[in-house]
Order: sequence, then structure tokens, then C-alpha cells
Amino acid sequence: MENDIRPIIDNWPYRAGKISVRRILGDDGRPKIQMRLDLGLLQMEVTGRPDGQRPHGFETLYDYYVHKLEKYVQQHHTDIGFELSVEDSRKLRDEAMMYYHRYLACFILEDYDRVIYDTQKNIQLFDFCNKYAAKKSDRLVLEQYRPYVIMMSTRAKALQASKSRKFPLALHHLKAGLKEIKKLYDDVDQREDFAFSPEANILKEMAKKLRKKFPANPMRLLEAKLQRAVESEQFEEAATIRNQIRRLKKAMMLKKKKNKKKKADDSDQNPPQEPEF
Repeated sequence: MENDIRPIIDNWPYRAGKISVRRILGDDGRPKIQMRLDLGLLQMEVTGRPDGQRPHGFETLYDYYVHKLEKYVQQHHTDIGFELSVEDSRKLRDEAMMYYHRYLACFILEDYDRVIYDTQKNIQLFDFCNKYAAKKSDRLVLEQYRPYVIMMSTRAKALQASKSRKFPLALHHLKAGLKEIKKLYDDVDQREDFAFSPEANILKEMAKKLRKKFPANPMRLLEAKLQRAVESEQFEEAATIRNQIRRLKKAMMLKKKKNKKKKADDSDQNPPQEPEF
């Protein structure tokens, strides 16, 4: 069995400053994702945990600890007293790093569904450690990465919507992401630093380019708003938006008829001239 990966990396040169990723078919017949690094390469599974392991029979180590929490609550009727040890927290951080590498690779590959899924996994893991880690430093250490994860998730949602030409929805995602990042700064009383947030500025630039390229269409904005209201089961708001759409459609039809009538009147007043021979 050949263990030296030199022939592989020689055929895939490393480029400094560029994230190089690709999909391959593994010997097991399943697709894999590879990321070229300066000292070699990283290979990840496309689904499940990136390293292909199933800790304690669960998809992820995070899922295993959630299961442990659920059993604890069933036994004690409260989550008070449930804690993650220093070693537990370290293992969860290692798992978060695996997901970071994969969602970064998937973003380059434009697999936005996987980016959204993996970033959500990491946000859930951050929340879990923040709440249950026994040591304060373990509760806080991952928080420095939260704005970045939110930014990557938001970019994936906005780009996915843009690919489907749902531009108002893309703008909605960008605004929601910015709001979420701003709240992080507000919560730690650093409101003035939000203006310098690199993650927020990336989303602002995306929104600026999107508005310039695709000016807002009132009907599309309302339709996107209706879709969000239905998905979140806000049925009263959905009914209000439907009425707004009906009124807008009626106004657009009247305007169209008025323009058609004006065009006909202008034609009557200025009949075409007979050609001169």
C-alpha cells in the first residue's frame, strides 16, 4: 500500500493567498472534498462529520452531548448542574474547527446548502459551550468567532437566493445578518466598534452591490415578505401583505390602462402622414 501523498500534491500545486478546493470520488465510492494546504492537503466527507467518524454512534460529538443533556434533564427535571468539562469543551472546539474547514471549502465550491447547514451546526455548538462549559474561558473562547460564522452563513443564504433571482430575499438575509452581528456588539457594550467590523462591512458591501445591480421592485419585495411571513406562520401579517399585493396589482393595472389610453389618444391627435410619392 502506497502511503506517500507526494505524487498527489505535486500534481496540485499550493498557491499562497488562495483557497484551493476540489471534489473527488473516494475509494469507497463516495464523494470527498479536498483542500490544498501549504504542507499537504485536507480531505473531508461531504456529509456527516467531516472526518467521517460517528462519536458514540452519533453524527457529531455535539449531538452526543445534547443527548447526554436530555438524559440528565429526564433524570433531574432540570439542566442545572449539567456541565462540560475542560476536556469536553476542547473536543467540541476541535469538532467546530472541522466544520469550519468544510464550510469554507463548500463556499468556494458554491455548495451553499452545505455552508448553511455547517455554519448552523457551529452556531449551535457555540451556544451549547457558552451555556454549559464549566470553566468561564471555555464558555467564552468560541464567541470571538461568532461574527465570522454568522457572516459566512449570511453570505451563503444571500448568494443562494440571488442564484434563484430572489433578490429581495437576498437583501433580507443580508439585513438580518447585519442585525445579528450588531446585536453581538451591543450585548458587550461595544456599539461604536460595529462600524469597523470586517464581517459587517463584507455584508454591507454585498448589499450595496446587490442594490446597484438589481433595483428594488415593490411587487417582488412584497412577495418576498409574504413568503417569509408564511414560512414563519405569521398568518395575520401574511393576510395584510396579500391585501397590499392586491392593491398594488390593481394600481399597476389602472396605470397600464391609463398609459394605453394616453397612447391611443396621442395616436388619434397625430395620425400617420400619407407618404408622398
